[in-house]
Amino acid sequence: MHPNLSFEQAPPISVPYRFFLTAPLFGVVAGILLAWLGESAVASRWVGGALALTHLLAVGFMLQAMTGAVMQFVPVAAGGNVWRPRLVANIIHPALVIGASALVAAFLSQQGWLFRLAGSILLAAIGFFVVVAGTALLRTPARGATMLSMRIAIVGLAVTALLGVTLAEGLAGEAAWPLLELANVHAAWGLGGWALLLLAGVSYYVVPMFQLTPAYPVGLARWLAPTLLVILLLWSAQIGGDSPAWEQGVLLAGLAVAAGFAGVTLWLQQRRRRRVTDPTLLFFRGAMLCMIGLLVSAVVMALFPDLAEHPRAPYWLGVLALPGGFVSAINGMLYKIVPFLNWLHLQRLMGLGMLPPNMKEMIAERAMVAQMRVHFAAVILLLGGAIMPELVRIAGGVFAVSCAMLGWNLIQAARFYRDFRDRMRAAAPNPAP
Repeated sequence: MHPNLSFEQAPPISVPYRFFLTAPLFGVVAGILLAWLGESAVASRWVGGALALTHLLAVGFMLQAMTGAVMQFVPVAAGGNVWRPRLVANIIHPALVIGASALVAAFLSQQGWLFRLAGSILLAAIGFFVVVAGTALLRTPARGATMLSMRIAIVGLAVTALLGVTLAEGLAGEAAWPLLELANVHAAWGLGGWALLLLAGVSYYVVPMFQLTPAYPVGLARWLAPTLLVILLLWSAQIGGDSPAWEQGVLLAGLAVAAGFAGVTLWLQQRRRRRVTDPTLLFFRGAMLCMIGLLVSAVVMALFPDLAEHPRAPYWLGVLALPGGFVSAINGMLYKIVPFLNWLHLQRLMGLGMLPPNMKEMIAERAMVAQMRVHFAAVILLLGGAIMPELVRIAGGVFAVSCAMLGWNLIQAARFYRDFRDRMRAAAPNPAP
């Protein structure tokens, strides 16, 4: 186990669990919506259905899971003192659920008041989270690449939220914003400045610990976050209205940074100390391959502009980034984090000299393998939908099944913790009330 973990600062297990158990529900809804909308959802990135699907994954699935991870990771791994985590979770969690749901409804109905409602709720929830998590990260004495990446990631989330609210107001019809440019910058900060930097920062810590790999190269870990920040600032210049001539180069540079991180992660996995291949490692490997696929696809589109102008080109890139990249990585992380949380909290209940059940008992490996196969089948079908749109409905149904299986596996892990905890209390000489 990592020597620097601060177990005594871990929040109550209900804090991260509520976010983790909610995230798959948004994935299920996204799959069902895609199956219902069919080909119309992939006709253009600007149709309401496509935007609703994107935000079901980005604000529903990803933000829920990543918020829960930060609430757990900051106190335990970073040593940060998160202010009243149970109260914070009680406020943020329902607000994110309501805000994401209102945003999806706004895209589907095109009602201005829904955009304003969603924007105000999400801005308040994310702003509160940024203040709490950011304060804890600034006050912790911990240093290093993980802390730098996470601090910049929190800034990236704040920028993403502010741009999102600006877009929501523009879509409500009250302001003549440059919506196309704002949307491009908003997406870049959300996926690069928030999601990728958080994934990288956490990976520097947990990939060597859980996957038994060597540590990430110092140069990569030290310079990835500042380099990506510079790229995002350059990319943001397009908000001025004129598209810079070097815009495509900036995009390729950002994707190259992501692909570089992915390539190093794959290289480290090949050098792991134990050559055991489990679903969590395969989920991560698939995510990294999709990130490399993003760069390859963007280069091909740059060389062949007709491909880039195809109406389903953004859909292809979106599948690689969201279901293929980040959702796959989150699946793998959850299958490590949730059993670890069970083990950690059961150990604290049992006290010194007693060992809780093995983490492999928390979620059956065959259940994880089955869900992993369904997930990657969905990703392949989703990619196929860019070439054969008639596959889209099938892909949506398969993706919904995959997310439902993930949710069920996480529920089973939560039940394992609850049942074992209750048996311990019942067997104690003086069980706690």
